Amino acid sequence: MKMKWKSNNRKSQSLLQLALFAGILLFVNILANVRIGSVALYNYLDLTEEKRFTLTNATRSLLGKLDEVVYVNVMLEGDFPAGFKRVQTATREILDDFRSESGYIEYGFEDPAPDNLSVKEINARRKQLSDEGIIPVNLRVKSKDGTSEQLIYPYAVIFYKGRQHVINLLENEIPGVPKEVILNNSIGLLEYKLANAIQKLQSAQRPVVMYTTGHGELQELETADLDKNLRQFYEVGRIHLDSVVSIGTEAAALIIAKPRYAFSEKDNFKLDQYVMNGGKVLWLLDWLRVDLDSLRGREQYFPTEYPLNLGDLLFNYGVRIQPNLVLDYQCSRIPLATGFAGNAPQFDYFKYPYHVVVTPNSKHPVAKNMGALNLLYPHTIDTSVEPKTPIQKTVLLTSSNNSMFQYLPIGMDFEFLRYDLQPEKFDKGPQPLAVLLEGEFPSMYENRVSAEMLANLQKLKMEYKALSAPTRMIVVSDGDIARNKVNWRDESFSPLGYNEFEKYQFANKDFLINAIEYLLDENGVIEARGKEVKLRLLDTAKASAEKTKWQVVNILVPLVFMGLFGVFYHWRRKRKYAK
Repeated sequence: MKMKWKSNNRKSQSLLQLALFAGILLFVNILANVRIGSVALYNYLDLTEEKRFTLTNATRSLLGKLDEVVYVNVMLEGDFPAGFKRVQTATREILDDFRSESGYIEYGFEDPAPDNLSVKEINARRKQLSDEGIIPVNLRVKSKDGTSEQLIYPYAVIFYKGRQHVINLLENEIPGVPKEVILNNSIGLLEYKLANAIQKLQSAQRPVVMYTTGHGELQELETADLDKNLRQFYEVGRIHLDSVVSIGTEAAALIIAKPRYAFSEKDNFKLDQYVMNGGKVLWLLDWLRVDLDSLRGREQYFPTEYPLNLGDLLFNYGVRIQPNLVLDYQCSRIPLATGFAGNAPQFDYFKYPYHVVVTPNSKHPVAKNMGALNLLYPHTIDTSVEPKTPIQKTVLLTSSNNSMFQYLPIGMDFEFLRYDLQPEKFDKGPQPLAVLLEGEFPSMYENRVSAEMLANLQKLKMEYKALSAPTRMIVVSDGDIARNKVNWRDESFSPLGYNEFEKYQFANKDFLINAIEYLLDENGVIEARGKEVKLRLLDTAKASAEKTKWQVVNILVPLVFMGLFGVFYHWRRKRKYAK
């Protein structure tokens, strides 16, 4: 009778412990879904080396300021290959992280072309998406049965306060770069792309981006593709420096795109005081007068310097563009006539080292994880100049390790292309081609302000400033980086960065948009672009060779452990109750 009571007591105690454990689990799950305002009560521990599941402080601050629902429609529902499954899963995880910071985040996954639609409905849907700039990726899927094609829409549409923005979740392919790396870069940029879109939709006032004119800068049609992308979130305009007394702070950023004529002292003073008042400048400068058209039809061409009168201003801010041309063994090709077939010229393509292909290797958010750029006749930027105030300098773009440069005078022709380029001659190492400058800049006009300049400032009720507020500027030694090809007969234009000879879209536009966004990003959201998700690739050859071995290990080892545990448990129980 006593033994029976002990048995019942032990059974009741076990049931009580089980119920208590289940209750704790239920309470924790309920608590995990409770929010105070828009803040969740639960948290998580990120044990990854690169902190891939930890949002940046800027993103968390941005999400904390939401006052209305942000709905994210992700077009990645369906059956995908493993690589795109990773993108799908990573997108869901980052949106869950967003939702853990703000209760105003909602999302859904959609299949843009489900099987239950008719062919006519699917075509109409694809046409609608195409009109919105949502173009599918034609993916070739390899299997044991052969190769099939599948259209995938790696896009997300963000809706907020009646406005919407489309983002491409997939980075562009880069020749020679494995797809796994491209997919990994895409995953690493998810937080930035989503946060950046939300920030732009959240902004009530559109910043103003102005191009300078009056010095032979690129015309509107020549920057039309870049402007089209900037106008999604910025007001874009032109400002003729001779027609204004000063550049007001209403211009959030200034773009100086390939000027060819001199800036007067008055213009330089206006630029200087714009910087002193915290203005941001993107300098896109050609220092020498040379392009492909200037060489055609001539036996030899000798480039000369553009009389820009900007050298002293840039020197005062901490850089100097050298009057040279950078050549790189990593370059794009140009067509040259090699003969005739009847009366028709025959063309062949040759590597042209003056058209440099730049693969960014900077860890800075402006250039990180970016595809190759195509720069035409760039120059070396000297960063050894020391201004009066400490300026932080970050090299964003460089030539490859196999580069060289030529100083004036230079006699240029196409004769050297008749022979193969010799890699051993490209021995000067990486040359800086784009530099970011940050800090408090000194005025070039300290102790040099004329009475006329002071009078103009007094009319505007402005004071001369000798030291700037903390600000930023980016200097790129190629003005053509912003120029899209134009057909002047019908005023049509090609996408910026598209090389018609290589039939390839270079990342010039992406770099410039990132540069503008960094210059204007006061909240630091672009910091998320610097996050790195390390790629840990599976050795497929080794996995295939050891497939049977690991199948046996994964099946038998757990069974052996379970058997040993059963034997031990039976022995221990028998020994305990035998007493």
